[in-house]
Parts: sequence; structure tokens; C-alpha cells
Amino acid sequence: MNSQLTIFLQHLSLDPEKIHYMLTPAELIEATIQKGQGVLNDTGALCIDTGKFTGRSPKDRYIVKDDITRETVDWGLVNKPFGEDQYEVLKKDILDYVRQHEIFIHDGYVCSDDIYRLNVRVLAEYPWSALFANNMFLRLTGPEIDSYAPEWTVVCAPGFKADPSKHGTRQANFAVINFTDRAILIGGTGYTGEIKKGIFSVLNYILPQNENTLSMHCSSNVGKQGDTAVFFGLSGTGKTTLSADPQRYLIGDDEHGWSEEGVFNFEGGCYAKCVDLTEEKEPDIFRAIKHGALLENIRFYPGSRTVNYADISVTENTRVSYPLYHIQNVMPGSVSGHPRNIFFLTADAFGTLPPISKLTPAQAMYHFISGYTAKVAGTEAGVTEPQATFSACFGAPFLPLHPTQYASMLGELMRRYKVNVWLVNTGWSGGPYGVGSRIKLSNTRAMITAALEGNLNHVRYKTHEVFNLAMPMSCPGISDQNILNPVQTWKDAEAYKTKAISLAQSFHRNFYKYASQASDEILSGGPQKFGEIDMSNAASEDIPG
Repeated sequence: MNSQLTIFLQHLSLDPEKIHYMLTPAELIEATIQKGQGVLNDTGALCIDTGKFTGRSPKDRYIVKDDITRETVDWGLVNKPFGEDQYEVLKKDILDYVRQHEIFIHDGYVCSDDIYRLNVRVLAEYPWSALFANNMFLRLTGPEIDSYAPEWTVVCAPGFKADPSKHGTRQANFAVINFTDRAILIGGTGYTGEIKKGIFSVLNYILPQNENTLSMHCSSNVGKQGDTAVFFGLSGTGKTTLSADPQRYLIGDDEHGWSEEGVFNFEGGCYAKCVDLTEEKEPDIFRAIKHGALLENIRFYPGSRTVNYADISVTENTRVSYPLYHIQNVMPGSVSGHPRNIFFLTADAFGTLPPISKLTPAQAMYHFISGYTAKVAGTEAGVTEPQATFSACFGAPFLPLHPTQYASMLGELMRRYKVNVWLVNTGWSGGPYGVGSRIKLSNTRAMITAALEGNLNHVRYKTHEVFNLAMPMSCPGISDQNILNPVQTWKDAEAYKTKAISLAQSFHRNFYKYASQASDEILSGGPQKFGEIDMSNAASEDIPG
């Protein structure tokens, strides 16, 4: 135990006899099994249940409002303020709880570019939470462990339940970020994603303000010629699938920074969804699920230890975390140059957006702030027909700053480095969900490949009459060129226009809450306006999932 750790334990009055420091993945897996908290599947991966919470709880995420954050955080339903006095009471009580239990400490760091490196220490009540930290954060070498000093501390105690009347929380579970204390307190929930997204929120606050670096909720890969590509997209849009290209090297699957040097991964692992996972559809993810990987809330086929990935009896949000070295086709060092192409992925269930269109800087900023996709029937309780959903910058729950700050940085970077930005619809064509059909993955891949290889730079474009988007009139690798203009895939052109105008109005209603802080250029990037738009509910906020 190094002197820095000894000082840390003394500062928090933690008993060294109850501390398990930097156990190996094998030791953490063994501890989990011994505690009866998990089992191995037939590939050697550890399988656990996260308990009551099988996903993040965005309504229970708080940021302490103090001299550092008071004038800088975009306060609202996403970034809920937490009092300094409340925090001190909560911190005392959760640490009192921690002192009574075995604690598994894992030290690591985030940001693969050493210029932006941030050391993160995780104090975990459960060994599998520490295994998650080992998988997801960047790992230390031997000499680094001896001299390690944490810059941020995460306390993860699923067994500790807050008392709302005493601690000021909404209910027993919570995740509280304190930028002055440089700490994140997580209690009442075993969902490991709270650890990962808590630190992501920290980076989303620090990097744009202090380092002039754009933080991004995206995947990224690089071609053999060194051309970097970035993929933004909400759940179900194909972000992981389309960035996992056998002809390109994966930089990372979820969180990145874009600095003056280029793109770098924040993380040392992947946290992938598992629902309906097959080796044919997602070979990299499927093969990464081996000893050291952590599977959450899955179920086995009866009488076996073989995972039934179609079983969503616990949750649709089944997950696996694994270190990047479980994948073969990975970019060494997880850093690359400036992107040549950025893709905004959306699964438009209304069948109105073009399958690919090229965006101007104004449109890129507008659609970045919008973060549009659509829910389809059956994806959530009560969803019986397509519903438009928006998540600012494709990651609203993790953005402490106002979305226009991130969008302005994106616009500046894409101009400076002459980046092509594309809006890609991986959703429906020929009609809305239930009438039309999902755009074939092979067609989407062909369009993205054409963009990456520069084959869409010199074709003719047509402007969409509702969304003002530039649609290529031809694309290599597409058998039916008609799909490039969505109206040509509908039987009734007037019905198409009506549906397109309806979606355009949804964009305008959603953007209303950002308009006061958006520049005229950003505002010019939206769809056409057709008549009066009902803004009666436009200012109401929902917390995106």
C-alpha cells in the first residue's frame, strides 16, 4: 500500500483491514462469486444482476450548486441543483456506511490523450462494481500504481439508501456530483452505468471550459489511410453497429474528446447493449464476452450457462462491459487525427428524412442540438405509434453546460478542419413504421462508405423542400437510387409531405427552449416553417433517458 493511499485512507478514516486495493479482474470475479453475487457463463464472463435499477435514473442525478457551478451550469430538470449543506450531510452518512463494510478500491484514469488525463479512484461496495471500473476506465501500469494520486473520487454504495427528508434527495437512490469536492456519491442503485456517466458528466463540464476541447457522446473509428470518422446517435440508431467496421480501427464506442490535436477516447473499454446480440450481427461484441467481461441482467437458456440474448424478462437494457483489449481491431493508443467525416444517425420512424444528406455548418449545429430520433411501437410501455424524441447533442442527460456551447464548438471545429457532416437516417422508407420498411443495413453501410471514400463529394445534390437538406441524387453501391429521395419511395406524395411537415414542426417545438441562446446562424439551420406552429407545450422539458 503506497503512502498516497495510506494518507487517503486516514483522511476518510477508512480501516485498511477492510480495504481490497487494486484486485485483479480474476480476484474481483472470484470475490463476486464467493459473495453469491454472480456466476460465470459458458464463455467465462461474469454475470450479475444490478438489482432494482437496471438503467440510469436521470431524475435522481444532482450537481452541487456552489461558487464554481452557480453561474456556469445549465440548471433545470436535467441538471438539478443540490445544496452544499445537504451534500455534507449525505457525504458524512454514506462514508459512515462505507466504513462498516468491505470496500474494493480501483484506481484508473480517463482520457487516452495524456494532456487531458484525469485520475479517478472508485470506492466500491461490491467487487463487480470495481470490475466495471477496471473494464471501463484506462488502466495503470505497475509504476503508476505506486505513485498514484486521485483527482476525482467516486463512492459507489448500492446498499446505502438516502432518506429524502434528511438528505434532500427525491428518493432513496441518488448520484450527486460535487465539482468543488471533486467527488461523485452514488447510492441506492447497483447500475454500473451511473459510475461511467458520472465521470462523463464531469468531463463534459471541465473540457469545454478549461481545455477548449469538445466532449462528445459518440463512437469513432479510423481508416487504414488515417481518416477519422465520428458517429453520433441515440439508442437504436446503429451507432455501435456502423462504427464497428472490419475495414477500420475502432477508437472507442461511446465517449470522446476533440482537441487541437485530434480525437481521443475517454475510456478504456466498451459498455454495449446485448439485446438480441448474435455473432453474425455484432461479431466484435459477441467475441469480447469472455473471462473479464461483465454481463448485466441477462438470463440463460434453461439448464445451461449459455446466455439467451433475446430474453428481456429483466430489462431491455441488458449490458456488457469489457476492456478494449478484448477487441482485435482497435486503434493503438485510442487517439487519432481530426475527423474528416461526422455522421449524425437517426432512426426516423416516420419515413420522412433522406437516408443520407450533407449538412451545412448551420444545419450541423442545429441538428446537433436537436439530437433527433424516434421511438417505435413496443419499445416502451404506452408507445403505440412512432414518437419523435430529442436529446440535445445526442447526450442531454450528461451535459452540465448549455447545449449551444457544445454546438458552437462543433461548428468552429468543423469549419477549421473542413469536416463533412452527414445526417444519416437508419429508420424507415416508403412510409412510417408499420407501413414502410426499415432501410437495409447494407444500403446504409454503402452510403457511409461512399461518404468516407469521398465518392459523394462530386455528385449532384437536390434540396429537400421541407427540411432544406442536400440529398445526393446518386450513390455508389445502392441498387435502387430512388431511395435517396424519400418522397419517391412513398405511394402518395401528398401524404409524404404532410408527414414531413408534421415532423418539421416537432423540430421547431423542441428547439424553442434553445432559441434564446442560439445564434442566428444556428436558427437558420432548421427545417422550413409551414404556417403557425403550436408552441403551447414547447417550453416544457422532459428528461431524456
